Amino acid sequence: MNLLLGVYGQMAVLVTGGAGYIGSHMVLNLLAEGLKPVVLDDLSTGFEAAVPSGADLFIGDVGDNAVLERIFRTRRIEAVIHFAASAVLPDSVSDPLSYYSNNTAKTRTLLAACVQFGVKSFIFSSTAAVYGTPGPAPLREEEAVNPPSPYGRSKFMVEWMLADVATAHGLSFAALRYFNVAGADPGGRAGQSTKRATNLIKVVAQAATGLRPSLDVYGDDYDTPDGTGVRDYVHVSDLVSAHTAALEALNAGSDNLILNVGYGRGYSVLKVLRTAERVAGVSIPITVKPRRPGDLGQVIADNTKIKTLLNWTPAYDDLDVMVGTAINWERTLIAREPRRRAWANM
Repeated sequence: MNLLLGVYGQMAVLVTGGAGYIGSHMVLNLLAEGLKPVVLDDLSTGFEAAVPSGADLFIGDVGDNAVLERIFRTRRIEAVIHFAASAVLPDSVSDPLSYYSNNTAKTRTLLAACVQFGVKSFIFSSTAAVYGTPGPAPLREEEAVNPPSPYGRSKFMVEWMLADVATAHGLSFAALRYFNVAGADPGGRAGQSTKRATNLIKVVAQAATGLRPSLDVYGDDYDTPDGTGVRDYVHVSDLVSAHTAALEALNAGSDNLILNVGYGRGYSVLKVLRTAERVAGVSIPITVKPRRPGDLGQVIADNTKIKTLLNWTPAYDDLDVMVGTAINWERTLIAREPRRRAWANM
């Protein structure tokens, strides 16, 4: 029995932010599963060229009722996978209102359209940033939720809304709390293309390919093996497979889900850096700077629930693979656009 078969045959899935980093990988995954992805993206950080053939692209804002109505009326959407959001934590501190608008208020508009048009399943891109200052690693879903940033709060507000909408209207949902997303499509079809991205492995890959002259390391005095911060990195292809598994579970009648997505182990900043140097065969200069406010020494997921409830089995749980695919993607971008080497324009 195909649990991803829709009422109308080939299930139509709306992917908001589907022209972005994670969203474009999700679209590739849905196409491989025989589903019909419909992409909504305003292209503020995404790229039209990142949307694979076989997917419908609507260029517009996820908070635009007219765009949403056009999509839902013409495409018979049965499920939504919602990535569209602002996601730079320091920016949320300096401009919180834009985060509550983009991440929270616009999701409320999207949810209202889902209720109006009878969408059955909603997969939400949440974040480990919903947790407060954690206790001993690894973090469990039952950990106290007390987001220390507007970014985390804007995401947790959506988790609240989802729970309330599910109770009132019967919408099934999964909120997946990502840890640190990394890497690129192993086949070289997609990757992180935003020039000012802040993900560590993206930044390290840029340094390894000459796009950055050096790497800043914020804090080398944490209580970790080498003094630098430790994070749980998850390959983007494994992350999107978790979304597909969540959609399949909801279609099979699963209860609503709130799940961590990580590998359950972490790597330090210096470990990532040394791995990139070895994989690329280069030396990357570093500058050690003071800790940034709010940074933690170690953030690692407990992934017991997602492995148990969704039978999620990661395929790319290897730091060499995460770093290697990220570096290969940077080389692809350089070949496409040599002027990316001009660091002043980055």
